Amino acid sequence: MRQLMVALAAILWSLTARAELPTHAFTLDNGLKVLIREDHRASVVTVMVWFKAGSIDEAPYETGLAHVLEHMMFKGTERLGPGDFSKLVARYGGSDNAFTSYDYTAYFQQYEASRLPLALELEAERLGNLKIDDDEFYRELQVVLEERRTRTDDNPNALAWEKFQAVARPGTGYAHPIIGWRSLLAQLQPEQARSWYDRFYVPGNATLVVAGDVTRDQVEPLVRRFFSDLPAGTTPPRPIQTVNPAAGERRLDLAMAVQVPALYMLYNVPSLVTAEQKQDFYALTMLAGVLDGGMSARIETDLVRGEKLVAGAGASYSGIQRGDGTFTLTATPNPGVTLEQVEQALREQIKTLQTTLPSEDEMARVRAGVLASQVFEKDSVMGQAMELGMLSTLGLDIELAEQFEEQLGKVTAEDVQRVARQWLIRERLAVAHVVPAQEEEQ
Repeated sequence: MRQLMVALAAILWSLTARAELPTHAFTLDNGLKVLIREDHRASVVTVMVWFKAGSIDEAPYETGLAHVLEHMMFKGTERLGPGDFSKLVARYGGSDNAFTSYDYTAYFQQYEASRLPLALELEAERLGNLKIDDDEFYRELQVVLEERRTRTDDNPNALAWEKFQAVARPGTGYAHPIIGWRSLLAQLQPEQARSWYDRFYVPGNATLVVAGDVTRDQVEPLVRRFFSDLPAGTTPPRPIQTVNPAAGERRLDLAMAVQVPALYMLYNVPSLVTAEQKQDFYALTMLAGVLDGGMSARIETDLVRGEKLVAGAGASYSGIQRGDGTFTLTATPNPGVTLEQVEQALREQIKTLQTTLPSEDEMARVRAGVLASQVFEKDSVMGQAMELGMLSTLGLDIELAEQFEEQLGKVTAEDVQRVARQWLIRERLAVAHVVPAQEEEQ
């Protein structure tokens, strides 16, 4: 009980501190959306630029293009040569990087706060003046192909998961890997990257986030100075996302060069974007916590320590996505236990949730754990910039971050049972059994 009280006290302190951090928003005439979060606890600043363009926007024949373009954003502009961007960042004591997801692509720089003008000038330069040289493109494409080889092609577990995702999320842009299918990735051309940049990398499709030891009076004049003259551009329409109809249960048996067997189970469920009832997002979050919210959660208590069926298992809900979310269970059986036995045990856990209400003590424990995880993840300046940029780019109200505790507090045991009954059903389930490939007979 004392640990719970300490955790709750830390959560309340952090939420109170964050509530006092001013957030400002304005939009330039060219459509660039700007968000500023003041946090004066340390003399640092994070600058992020988010684009509404990710791998779900790729045509089927150009998978991996969004990620390749991310690489090219560091390879030169009209004023900067290949690699000069990161060299300048490092010279002035900063760090920089980027990431591509299914739903968006984002770039960030982190510095001591006085370097804010440099960060904004660099971002404006590559937003307005990127140069994609043919030879540089082909060289970088080989880098990406090697990245795919080391991270996926030569990693049996990653390859198995990639194959499973293709079956688990049919008919959506989430069915192909962000890095792209190797055969299509190898055929990408410089002109495709230029087209992607021209279509999506325009102010009207971007959100600029500045978080740290800054004020609006400092930031806004600099933003207007460096970004106002960039043309707004036009982007292709992105369809409004709704909950996809159930695809029916899908099953996949894989014999891979893995060391141990693995079970994957994935339910296609609403996200915060697609849910007709937004409360489903918070109820599914709590449901994941009931199953896998620490040492006292049901999977750990019943399957790991109790029945000793699995060496490890987990449940997670990914609900901050532009399209539908996913509710995923994974497990590795103990020696002598079959994947069929583990799958049945996990199905029984779900059935129990569908038929029996969680206790109030369990709901309180899970709620405290979920809040702690959410708050501590996003308490840094970078975490705050990530939160603001992600919500804005997905078309969600940035105030949702401050409402999370309130909304989570409204979730009842009946809500948890309801979403388990409504969404964790066979018609929305994909299952994969991954087993070690047998050695060839001599």
